[in-house]
Amino acid sequence: MSIAPAQTLRREAEALAAPLPPLLVAAEQLAASVQMGAHGRKRAGAGDEFWQFRAAAAGDALRSIDWRRSARSDAQYVREREWQAAQSVYLWVDGAASMKYSGAPARGAKAARARLLALALAVLMVRGGERVGLLAPPTPPRPGRVQLLHLASLLAAPQDAEADYGAPAVAGLAPHARALMLSDFLGDPGAVEAALAAAAERGVKGVLMQVLDPDEEAFPYDGRVIFESMGGSLRYETRAAGDLRLRYREKLAARRDLLAGLARAAGWQFGTHHTGQPAAAALLWAFAALERGR
Repeated sequence: MSIAPAQTLRREAEALAAPLPPLLVAAEQLAASVQMGAHGRKRAGAGDEFWQFRAAAAGDALRSIDWRRSARSDAQYVREREWQAAQSVYLWVDGAASMKYSGAPARGAKAARARLLALALAVLMVRGGERVGLLAPPTPPRPGRVQLLHLASLLAAPQDAEADYGAPAVAGLAPHARALMLSDFLGDPGAVEAALAAAAERGVKGVLMQVLDPDEEAFPYDGRVIFESMGGSLRYETRAAGDLRLRYREKLAARRDLLAGLARAAGWQFGTHHTGQPAAAALLWAFAALERGR
């Protein structure tokens, strides 16, 4: 290829990619790193597409035998179709002020990681033929690339959060759907309990993923420290921050146990992810956890 056509091709490629939201590009790269897609979701069931032949077994109806395939051997074979019952998957990413926190500029804010994980999961689900939407802002689940672009633009939009802590949204949650909720879950646990109860009443299964900065886990503070919430509504000053470390960690562990218990009672999964960890591991876990809720 000559230099001129190569340069033209590069410019055309750059022009094509320019409208893509950077968040979607990052999400698709993350989704590709876990090597999942529709091929990992096939199973026998009601559908129109051929999946595989298998040897007939006791209990198979006579009409399920594929006589043309069976005629080529001494055994009888059943023709199985691929299970194709697409489901709706809802995402909720906490946009409260507390999610803007980062203990180190290199790590980025909790909100940025939560948005990336949510959109990467949407990429995997859409590739698998599922419909994906948002609980806030309310966005009906739809399949396809256009929906991914729409979700990316909504998730990447600036958040003008006033509240320090967020409450999960459940309005519009369709019965028997699945959901992923990402937050630090450091606010009122009653709001989480109410949301899970409402979801359980509709037969919705899902995943709570707590996203924390490593400093929120380790509490690496000593001496005089002024603690202030991201929204500015809470403020606490101490001259011996190190003395608070043990009590803080105990309270954080108690909160995590409470959240895990609430999720378990509703038939949901609960996990914690730190922004200092690779995002791929959290994505893989969330994807597998949602699959168990099918």
